[in-house]
Amino acid sequence: MAGIYIHIPFCRSRCIYCGFYSTTALDLRQRYVDALCREMVLRGKWKEVRGERIDIETVYIGGGTPSQLTFDQLRQLFIYINKVYPLPSDTSLTSHPSPHTSKREITIEVNPDDVTVEFAAALRQLPVNRVSMGIQTFDDQRLRFLHRRHTSRQAIEAVSILRSAGINNLSIDLMYGFPGETLSDWQSDIDSALALNVEHISAYCLMIEEGTPLHQLYNLAPLYPRTPAPPTEETERQMYYTLIDRLTAAGYEHYEISNFARPGFRSRHNSNYWNGTPYIGLGAAAHSYDIRSRSWNIADINAYIEGIERGERLFEEEFLDDDTRYNDAVTVGLRTCEGIDLNTLPKKYRDYCIKNARRYLDDGLLELSAVGDSHAPTLHLTRRGLFVSDMVMSDLMMI
Repeated sequence: MAGIYIHIPFCRSRCIYCGFYSTTALDLRQRYVDALCREMVLRGKWKEVRGERIDIETVYIGGGTPSQLTFDQLRQLFIYINKVYPLPSDTSLTSHPSPHTSKREITIEVNPDDVTVEFAAALRQLPVNRVSMGIQTFDDQRLRFLHRRHTSRQAIEAVSILRSAGINNLSIDLMYGFPGETLSDWQSDIDSALALNVEHISAYCLMIEEGTPLHQLYNLAPLYPRTPAPPTEETERQMYYTLIDRLTAAGYEHYEISNFARPGFRSRHNSNYWNGTPYIGLGAAAHSYDIRSRSWNIADINAYIEGIERGERLFEEEFLDDDTRYNDAVTVGLRTCEGIDLNTLPKKYRDYCIKNARRYLDDGLLELSAVGDSHAPTLHLTRRGLFVSDMVMSDLMMI
């Protein structure tokens, strides 16, 4: 099995915190969609991994803001997906598959203010069976701080519109750790999210990434003493634990560090990333993985389009050695509730992993347990370890 990720970099405006590759050059949309379709054709021979045939299990259209594309442009993408990577009949352009009966998961990311009755009706004409919506917060002041285009009311209305259109697999993104945000503020956002009764919730701590407007803002903070300070580490810890407690009590499964799902509604596409499943990344800055290597397209929309129009994919590639494969197993395995199946590691790496994990096992940040029918030993983060996962992972990796 494999997945397809299609990067749509267009945004009407940029959010202050975003470190993903994006552009506001909306006039390039049709040329870009044409280039995406041509890239599919150029790379369509990628049918096997290590001599075994692969079938597409998931499609994820992310960004950027995919909902900035027109219906005709989205339809064009699916025509080419069906042409180059044939999908079963349950994902044909004339059907709208159920998330439970479909053999494929087809996700599109949307912004709340793009979700109109007309847009939702258009989605019904495409094989989309999962929608991921970036809400971030239900506080309008914090939305303005992020430079988000929507309001909290628009976010709530967007969920209602999608439900009315028959979209039965909805995911929303939330964010915590805003400057000046209190634990009570975060609890209010969780209350609002739970009231929507969506199938999936992703929640992330606001990161001040280098090169973003938010990073620039805080570089200037000493000049503006009234700039609110980010929450302390302890407050962020309490926010994270509150998130876990509230969502699990409401029936969500905490299946990955930042992701929660109703039973049966895990993100299959993202889970494939964490399970080491191959995927094809299409578009500017998109990444691909075929087990033996990783590659990434040039992060420049004009260079990407011009290269594809010449019949040339501009990309870089990294071939994976055994140490890198082990490091990947650590970083993706520990993100999930299943953890790392130690039996899947070669003895050299299994011994190294257990040796370096010992201090964290003793400190209660890691736990060894036997799960599943095979009762294979697995190494996973404890509740306390989840909050400091980056530190634990880095100490288990080969240098």
